[in-house]
Amino acid sequence: MTKTILITGGAGFIGSHLCELFLGERVYPQSVLKGSVPKELFTKLKGTDPKRKRCRVICIDNLITGKLSNISHLLKDEDFQFIKHNISEHINIRGPVHYILHFASPASPIDYLKFPIQTLKVGSLGTHNALGLAKAKRSKFLLASTSEVYGDPLVNPQPESYWGNVNPIGPRGVYDEAKRFAEAITMAYHRYHRIDTKIVRIFNTYGERMREEDGRAIPNFISQALNDKPITVYGKGDQTRSFCYVSDLVDGIYRLLMSKENYPTNIGNPNEMTILELAKEIIRLTGSKSKIIHEGLPTDDPKVRRPNIAKAKKILKWQPKIGLEAGLIRTIDYFKEI
Repeated sequence: MTKTILITGGAGFIGSHLCELFLGERVYPQSVLKGSVPKELFTKLKGTDPKRKRCRVICIDNLITGKLSNISHLLKDEDFQFIKHNISEHINIRGPVHYILHFASPASPIDYLKFPIQTLKVGSLGTHNALGLAKAKRSKFLLASTSEVYGDPLVNPQPESYWGNVNPIGPRGVYDEAKRFAEAITMAYHRYHRIDTKIVRIFNTYGERMREEDGRAIPNFISQALNDKPITVYGKGDQTRSFCYVSDLVDGIYRLLMSKENYPTNIGNPNEMTILELAKEIIRLTGSKSKIIHEGLPTDDPKVRRPNIAKAKKILKWQPKIGLEAGLIRTIDYFKEI
């Protein structure tokens, strides 16, 4: 039987890449980085890996932060269905659904500060609805969680066993606590209803289909650099992050979905750098004339963010393959096009 995959938030940055993956449009890591990765990674999905056969994909998105243009090339595919719907409200789906991937949520500070109530609802009501559907269909369920559950961490790098340092009433709390609740209800459905659940804690990810107005460091810096505008760095820029290219992330998500692991798993690139170093690297790669300016730090901005991926290495046999320079070059080319 052809497997049916339902992806909430499927018109978003990561969700649209997952739609492509299950439709057989791409396999990850894949050939978009021509000349930057070994030729053995240049593989087509169809007929290569028997576990990755073409599927029927149902994409649900209310387009608050997702973009129809991310999936427009898939709309004529007979195995693809787009439903414009807010998953925070009940939905019925006809027929079997074998996998549900819950990726619906504003995911950048600029978005969840603009849509605080919607962010809380999709993390709570939306996750509840998606899990209810998984229970009714006996689907395997994967929750897109986030490194933000660790808050402003007192441990670096952050292992899955770390409980976090989160301000529940700060402006970022609407996202942090929504995801922490989503993890809690997911584990409750696993224990009480015996749903086969997965939780991926996603660390900073970048690549094609990020929005110019996303508000996160890489799209901000690239947009500013390409227009020779000042690069805005918050604080001194000594806060650290680690950046994972989207193809590596999707590969990790796929491996987790197909695994027997039910507890949270970090997926991200452990190579850590300061925000100031990132800004200088993007200026170098774009050949920009931009100057760096400094502004005040946002409230509760984490000082460090770096995944401990020992679990993913051991259980999923996964680790990132795409270096920062190669990934940034591709991302810069994408931003030049748009």
